[in-house]
Amino acid sequence: MPHSISLLQIQCSARIARILPAVLLIIICLLLSGCHSSHKKDKSRPTLETIKAGKLKGTEKKLVEEALTWMGTPYKYAGSDKGKGTDCSGLVTKVYLDVTGKKLPRNSKQQAEFCKKIGKRSVKAGDLVFFATGKSKSRISHVGIMIDDNRFIHASTKRGVIISEMTTPYYQRTFIMYGRVPR
Repeated sequence: MPHSISLLQIQCSARIARILPAVLLIIICLLLSGCHSSHKKDKSRPTLETIKAGKLKGTEKKLVEEALTWMGTPYKYAGSDKGKGTDCSGLVTKVYLDVTGKKLPRNSKQQAEFCKKIGKRSVKAGDLVFFATGKSKSRISHVGIMIDDNRFIHASTKRGVIISEMTTPYYQRTFIMYGRVPR
């Protein structure tokens, strides 16, 4: 009997020895690749080409390029410092001041009053988009800069400066108007 146990042990050891390298390789690959659902932020910045706005020219191109340099800036109420912290109207104010030299009002409601209201078909990169995201469904409380006819860059309270799409149900529901800053 002791002899047959030893033969069984040898057979199991041989099987383990054959599959062990494959198991170790799989474990190493999984550890190196990381989890796809990880919460690590992508440090790469979108460019005009990656957002398909490469055909822009002049002021519109400069506005979008400058706005993109703010990507990843954390949210800070009443802030307007690239890389340090900004709110939505601070982002818009600084981008417009740096690119055009034009000083816009500091809050989103006053920015909407300052702009010429335009229709969806007239929207182009550099135009502003306004939302009522607060308690009042009619009072403007958020602003972003359009980077094409559907996407806009803005300062989200939870995620900082990001790009969002107008087709998102939340933004469709809270949308108030598009506006063009007077030239």
